[in-house]
Amino acid sequence: MIGRPAHLTRAGAALVATVAVALSGCSAGPDRAPAEVTPAGGPGPTGTVTAAPPTTAGATGVPTGTAPTRRFAVGVRELAYNRGGDRPLSVTVWYPASGAPGGTPRAGSPVADGRFPVVLFSHGLTGRPTDYRALLVPWAAAGFVVVAPTYPHTSRGAEGIRVLDVVNQPADASYVLTEVLALDQRTGDPFRGHLATDRIAAAGHSAGGVTTIGLFTAGRDERLDAGIVLAGTALGVGTSFSGPAAPQLFVHGQRDEVVAYRAGKAAYDRVPWPKAMLTFPQGDHGRDLLRGDGVASSVVIGTTVEFLRWTLYGDPQARRRLPEQAARGGVATLDDQL
Repeated sequence: MIGRPAHLTRAGAALVATVAVALSGCSAGPDRAPAEVTPAGGPGPTGTVTAAPPTTAGATGVPTGTAPTRRFAVGVRELAYNRGGDRPLSVTVWYPASGAPGGTPRAGSPVADGRFPVVLFSHGLTGRPTDYRALLVPWAAAGFVVVAPTYPHTSRGAEGIRVLDVVNQPADASYVLTEVLALDQRTGDPFRGHLATDRIAAAGHSAGGVTTIGLFTAGRDERLDAGIVLAGTALGVGTSFSGPAAPQLFVHGQRDEVVAYRAGKAAYDRVPWPKAMLTFPQGDHGRDLLRGDGVASSVVIGTTVEFLRWTLYGDPQARRRLPEQAARGGVATLDDQL
């Protein structure tokens, strides 16, 4: 039997129970190697990443700066944390590395020169971070440190999947973020001096989308500057978006067989900040959108990379390229309110 998280009200538990039905089978699918996808606007001429932070953000919450135009090699690192002593959280981190771009991410590769924005990624129900390599490795190759926890009760291989535990995951995510950001100041750590601790986004798919929305609503983490919600819903975490303006990008297929498109659209409609929704009329819950091959996957990768370049590096050129990425192949539409 799935237990009720202690802090839930009776009404809240009833609402979250709906999540158990809505999110059944929400993983992106089997682990796949990332395709060599090159979003427009990168890689281009070799660029460098400066340690200087962008200028102060304006009303949109977006700073002004320039994103790197080069494509990086990618390193991978495994970390282990435990929130409260009873919530073990293994964490996979993909990061820009020194060396020639392309190929399989290598453990222990030196971090590339510079400071890089951080993207916190949450997997779907019965998923694991490696299921999303086809999306997350290109993010790292574009100049982002991608931090992906494996949640203790909703990941594949967990002892007894507890669907309702998704409401506890925003707190897990914030805890992991705190621990990883601390590495920027830790003597001897490979990430020391390489994390742009003032430029952070959260992203997630399905149950991870619920977790991501929760980080901007019930469990608002005000360190977050932007969000990406892939096939997500606000059930269980609400739509009371609060705190500083944080632009949001929603991605959803209209033929989603797990989380109804209207549920994602309803959450999107409640976002009070600059926002955009990338809609795939023929898109499903994630297999076609996140598997790393095909036009739809290329559009998701290209659009999310430009969104992150704009919101975290403050690159106005990336903002201008974003609609072009969304229009590639004619497989998606973009409601652009950024």
